[in-house]
Amino acid sequence: MSTLAPHGTRTAGPRGTAGPRRRRPARTARPAWMERPKPLTRAAKAVALATVVLLVVVPFLIIVSTSLASNKDVVANGGWVLWPEHPTLRAYREIFEGGIVGHALAVSAGVTLVGTAVSLACTIGLAYGLSRPDLFGGRPLLLVILFTFLFPPGMIPSFLLVKSLHMLNSYDSLIAPVVINVFNLVVLRGFFQSVPAELHEAARLDGAGEWMVLRRIVLPLSKAALAVVGLFYAVSYWNAWFYASIYLDSGHWPLQQVLRTYVVGGAQLADTGAGDAGQVAAPQTIQMAVLVVAVVPILAVYPFLQKYFTKGVLTGAIKS
Repeated sequence: MSTLAPHGTRTAGPRGTAGPRRRRPARTARPAWMERPKPLTRAAKAVALATVVLLVVVPFLIIVSTSLASNKDVVANGGWVLWPEHPTLRAYREIFEGGIVGHALAVSAGVTLVGTAVSLACTIGLAYGLSRPDLFGGRPLLLVILFTFLFPPGMIPSFLLVKSLHMLNSYDSLIAPVVINVFNLVVLRGFFQSVPAELHEAARLDGAGEWMVLRRIVLPLSKAALAVVGLFYAVSYWNAWFYASIYLDSGHWPLQQVLRTYVVGGAQLADTGAGDAGQVAAPQTIQMAVLVVAVVPILAVYPFLQKYFTKGVLTGAIKS
């Protein structure tokens, strides 16, 4: 048998010799992200989260409350109401009776639906073509597209192009110049590249062409990315006002441009023809009512697509 020397090494025994004794490695602590946070850390996180929630919720509550407030509530609270004591829908009735807000809402909805559909179709086609390794001239074409992302055209060249195409005072001017967003294109291209090549090969062995592969294999596997990119396009079209102020006259304005006129330009309700100036709602109430009408429709879409954000954006960004 071997005996243990004073310094912790085994000495030779009858059955042979033994080297230095191996010590067991000390147990290491769990990673920081797996440890249960201390009470003070959890309290600090809760305070930070509550602060962020208040910074988001309180302004939105003020906007909605002011839009529902009566003239007496607005005067009593100095213009902005946190909780109306005499809620009324007068402001909403007046902005829709005038016709301007209703027409602008219809314009924004139409441009958003048509623009999102056209942009998605064009982006899907171009992204799928650029994702295929056997595309002739795909690399130079991708570089040209990325060049336009880094060096976008100026306002004057864009206006001259739209004018030369006879699209002034036409809703096409709100869609055609921005039909493809390069960032969305790169995200979809990266997602399409993540589809295993074996699926493409198996489909081609079954006689499927490129259109069949795209429709039956690639698109069903890319629902997350399509939902995210579609929402990005929808929000962009819904919130667009700058191009409308340049290319369209006031009779064709979308909702965001009308909202800007009310809030920034200080337009009065008399412009809507909704009634006597002494009987209409306060200007702050009118402004907040238009703001609610402009924000709530697109805001209601987010909860249904939120689950796709992480998977859609991160996968496309990592692969590209």
